[in-house]
Amino acid sequence: MNIFVGNLSYRMQENELEATFALHGDVQSAKIVLDRESGRSRGFGFVEMPNAVEGKAAISALNGQEMGGRSLVVNEAKPRQPGAPRRREH
Repeated sequence: MNIFVGNLSYRMQENELEATFALHGDVQSAKIVLDRESGRSRGFGFVEMPNAVEGKAAISALNGQEMGGRSLVVNEAKPRQPGAPRRREH
């Protein structure tokens, strides 16, 4: 199950994100999305959990929880639509 995690602190590290979700089950991967130009966090990421039951439990437990001074937004990631343009910021 691919899980979207939004409103992350810009100081959050991938290992911290993984450890937070690991409290709720097996974590296959944890990735924080970085800005291509600056290399800084964009404030969101994705966690892959192979067990859907554990993934749903993590979503329920972590959505709205405060972490790093910010209230997390956690939900099941929606697949990107084929051919949908990527949002570009200038």
